[in-house]
Amino acid sequence: MTEHRSGFIAIIGRPNVGKSTLLNALLGQKVAAVSPRPQTTRKRQLGILTIENAQLVFVDTPGIHHARHKLGEFLNYEAEEAADGVDIIMWLVDSSDEPTEDDTRIADLLNKLPLRAQRLLVLNKIDTLSADEESARAETFSKMLNHAEVMKVSATKRLGLDELREKLISMLPQRPPDYPEEQVTDSYERDIAADLIRESCLKILRDEVPHSLAVRIDEFKERENGMAYIAATIFVERESQKGIVIGEGGKMLKSIGSAARKEIEEMGGRKVFLEVRVKVSKDWRDNQNMLNQFGYIKRK
Repeated sequence: MTEHRSGFIAIIGRPNVGKSTLLNALLGQKVAAVSPRPQTTRKRQLGILTIENAQLVFVDTPGIHHARHKLGEFLNYEAEEAADGVDIIMWLVDSSDEPTEDDTRIADLLNKLPLRAQRLLVLNKIDTLSADEESARAETFSKMLNHAEVMKVSATKRLGLDELREKLISMLPQRPPDYPEEQVTDSYERDIAADLIRESCLKILRDEVPHSLAVRIDEFKERENGMAYIAATIFVERESQKGIVIGEGGKMLKSIGSAARKEIEEMGGRKVFLEVRVKVSKDWRDNQNMLNQFGYIKRK
């Protein structure tokens, strides 16, 4: 009988290095929200890839960074907790940049962790580098993680993904799968819908509002005609931000809703009726009650 390998792989990195993009590319479908803006991912989320003789359970995490509010503290907590109890810690770095303070913070964290999990360093965005630059970055980052083994990919160009997948499989322990073959994530559809609405905000808005923005799903119903009805509220911290999100004559909010609806329909494979409104919750990122409403709750 052919051996079966299975295990958990935490994807760790600073904000905006392409963790969610890489996860979606490895899975071949979208389960994690992505945008050009940092801190798109705010909670741990599983992406489950089941192939013949292997199951790879990826743990997508928020970017580790210098926290300036309670939300930032929660994001770091989520990422650091994800590194506990996994089989492989995959540190994803942006090879187009020199190491930053956040990269140093992550390397220090990983070097202090007990050596229960194997480490793998993955350089993303290699399509932006010359061969000499690629080699130099690989050496620099590898030294930071006690000369960890290096893999090189471009998540957006889909370069090196097959090699990375095979490497990860070879590192996993021999054991049966933890999840059914058809399951691709542990997140509920309504939670993914909230992420997709927030992703649309991140892509469409062009100022500081995205960092002060959260989405709550107020209603998620299946209708008899096969459609899904979703009512959502976008929360911002200032009245001025509310005006920006709504836009002149409601045009901005309409664009956000339209883009989000298309993504949600693609995810669920059915038509969606989406209603979105905007409310102000002053300084919600430092308000633990509001953070609890959005599900930003520490598990310990």
